[in-house]
Amino acid sequence: MFPKYDVIVVGAGHAGCEAAVAAANMGSRVMLVTMNMQTIAQMSCNPAMGGVAKGQIVREIDALGGYSGIVTDYSMVQFRMLNKSKGPAMWSPRAQSDRMQFASKWRSMLESHPNIDFWQDMVKGLIVKDGACKGVVTGMGLEIEGRAVVLTNGTFLNGLIHIGEKQLGGGRAGEKAAHGITEQLVSLGFESGRMKTGTPPRIDGRSLDYSKMEVQDGDEEIVGFSYTDTPKPDRQLPCHITYTSEQVHNILRTGFDKSPMFSGRIQGLGPRYCPSIEDKIERFAERDRHQLFVEPEGWDTCEIYVNGFSSSLPEDVQYKALKLVPGFENMKMFRPGYAIEYDYFPPTQLDLSLETRLVKRLFFAGQINGTTGYEEAASQGLVAGINAHLAIHEKQPFILKRSEAYIGVLIDDLVNKGTKEPYRMFTSRAEYRILLRQDNADVRLTPLAVDLGMHHMEERMERVRVKNENVREIGKFFEETSIAPDQVNDYLLSIDSSPLQQKVKLQTVLLRPGVDIETLAKRIDFVDQFVNKYDKETLLLSEVGMKYEGYIEKEQEMVQKIERLESVKLSDDFDYRALQALSMEAREKLSNVKPKTIGQASRISGVSPSDISILLIHVRN
Repeated sequence: MFPKYDVIVVGAGHAGCEAAVAAANMGSRVMLVTMNMQTIAQMSCNPAMGGVAKGQIVREIDALGGYSGIVTDYSMVQFRMLNKSKGPAMWSPRAQSDRMQFASKWRSMLESHPNIDFWQDMVKGLIVKDGACKGVVTGMGLEIEGRAVVLTNGTFLNGLIHIGEKQLGGGRAGEKAAHGITEQLVSLGFESGRMKTGTPPRIDGRSLDYSKMEVQDGDEEIVGFSYTDTPKPDRQLPCHITYTSEQVHNILRTGFDKSPMFSGRIQGLGPRYCPSIEDKIERFAERDRHQLFVEPEGWDTCEIYVNGFSSSLPEDVQYKALKLVPGFENMKMFRPGYAIEYDYFPPTQLDLSLETRLVKRLFFAGQINGTTGYEEAASQGLVAGINAHLAIHEKQPFILKRSEAYIGVLIDDLVNKGTKEPYRMFTSRAEYRILLRQDNADVRLTPLAVDLGMHHMEERMERVRVKNENVREIGKFFEETSIAPDQVNDYLLSIDSSPLQQKVKLQTVLLRPGVDIETLAKRIDFVDQFVNKYDKETLLLSEVGMKYEGYIEKEQEMVQKIERLESVKLSDDFDYRALQALSMEAREKLSNVKPKTIGQASRISGVSPSDISILLIHVRN
């Protein structure tokens, strides 16, 4: 019934969609298997993409040829660049999306790809022969053969929904759980665990009084996520902010005895950085209120997402508590919040390519690896799809370094450190965050996508080449052009900066706090005449390069030092247990992970600097 596919992707969430597109754009014939064609690229939780560190990931996905940034730009209802008051390493784009448009755009892009086929069915098992994955078995008993398989099961593996004392089998509201895969993988020797996540109630926006809330508008300038010429909305929808109160908390506490989290019915750990409202009340007992973000679900719906009120308490308790929130007095609920518990597989069982160590040509991506968030899932899907294609052609895997991308940090953390709670990306996790900014993702990563042979990247690469050339021209202009005191002192005094006493180079003025190229151009004609031929993104890249040159050089020096350790290779058959000078913990962890380099070994939790010194001596001898 089916031909033999190059790559089979199981699940069509954010990880599955990116995995399918990546493999297909590299030339693989892809089968995307999903339980429901109507929920492809469903935004199961909040209708938003990006945010702190996550926005950088979406731009990286786009720079590598993925589609998440394009889809977000097409479907956004509001855009904001977060952390603009901080340095550019912290700037992070975030967009509210129209939930239905987001899924519809993803589906249309997938369906227009000639290399992608679809099958609607549950996958209940894998075909494993001679230590390699050869395909999947569906719920209807059909076998689909493939040369590589990518599992992106999200929250569906033995998923269990909790609302108060009620338990419902399911991977998402209204959708059944997937059974069989966990049990088969455990029988093959994989270790599994349980995690939980949650979602807030959905509300009828027509029943809310927005006059009692703070308005949160989008930015006037929409930067967007994609480096292509995607359309941006000509208007934006506002979000709103309101707050819980001690009265709200007291109502919520009446349901704590029926809470699955406090009663122990939920065994899995939830996301530390996105806790439920009941968890916040317990953990931050000193606070008498918590912020709630009232977010629209789209242009043509009145449905509202109450960000910050994730809950698994009984629905009547959620309802009574929300009615006491300012603006929610006459609130009507579409559905209550719930918690969902699901199986995951500790990612220390993977190589950095996201291929499993126990079964060749089997790849894991997304929540199956213990992560949380659309962006984290999508980035893993992209890397897994690329590497599935490379594996079937016996090519070296594509591995992003920590110094190359937030995606590299994410995967390196998962594989080398593992996670016992849902992993979320933060800027603080990246030691090279001045290098890994949202404004330079195309410069960093598009050349790598071209080298991989990713389809349709030639035009993008030409843009990067032009951008790099323009950045050099702008830098040369500021380094070589002088400015006199009478041309700039009025402006400097207006921003409380000391006036010039003599002519200086323009770059010297630009390096002062509070000075930027855009404002300089508005005040000084000859600067305006030069810079007005360049787009804002190129000007920003130039400005950051000049202002942070010293910091960038220091980080590059750090990268070079670390890369010396990365150049020292370790063989897969290295017998760490025989090296008695290593600590017991190091011997155990190194034997399990089997690092490819000394650099990777140094990042494994439990391996000390002294263990690394011993390894270096042994390798050199």
